[in-house]
Amino acid sequence: MPYVIAAPCIDIMDKSCMEECPVDCIYEGERKLYINPKECIDCGACEPVCPVEAISQDRRVADEHTDHVEDNRRFFVEALPGRDAPLGAPGGAHKTGAIGVDTPLVAGA
Repeated sequence: MPYVIAAPCIDIMDKSCMEECPVDCIYEGERKLYINPKECIDCGACEPVCPVEAISQDRRVADEHTDHVEDNRRFFVEALPGRDAPLGAPGGAHKTGAIGVDTPLVAGA
């Protein structure tokens, strides 16, 4: 997983990163944004525009946010509450629009 979005994004969702992403791989949950690990091309365009510094490469996530590395993956590979199937890799966030639900880690934060 090249880049992940960690806890500082919860309830902020500035969305500057979505505008910078050249492959449209940043999806909107209810309280946080998530980067699709299968669609991300590891370009890093999203990282410097995040006003709360929530985005980093998976191997450089701050120790207090390491649980968000796996949680970011879960958003795409597990069926989220109220959904029948995992989101998977739908080929761009604009196709899906806001997902409107978060992983249990984020929902419980």
